[in-house]
Amino acid sequence: MKVLMLHGINHNMFGKRDPVQYGTITLAEIDEQLRALGRELDAEIESFQTNSEAEMVERIHQGFFDQVDAVLINAGAWTHYSYGIRDALAILTCPIVELHMSNIHAREQFRHHSVFAEIVKGQICGFGVDSYLLALRAGVSAARAAAK
Repeated sequence: MKVLMLHGINHNMFGKRDPVQYGTITLAEIDEQLRALGRELDAEIESFQTNSEAEMVERIHQGFFDQVDAVLINAGAWTHYSYGIRDALAILTCPIVELHMSNIHAREQFRHHSVFAEIVKGQICGFGVDSYLLALRAGVSAARAAAK
């Protein structure tokens, strides 16, 4: 099973950026935890991070051609306004799980809305790094159910 983890804008700054919301964990540490859980779940995790919306769209398109089994996405601020990323995600035929480390519904009003909500299998937010691990479990489970 192949799972594509998409990290959005500013996520390369995890560990330095707003530790109240995001803690001190780095993106490399998040990815390592995902790979470790992936090994337990018999899933290969490929992680991709960019601060370029165009590069994110291109990577989503490549995920379609690679026929990934599930996509996890923490798009950061793009979640709230990027119709380009939303439209690229809508091309995918696999389960998509949206995730956020912070509880986006307990933050600024503009963060309460996700343009991805209508096309994703589900959303997980507010659990810090565990949001990633919960999303991986959900994505693998949804992919396995879809394959039956």
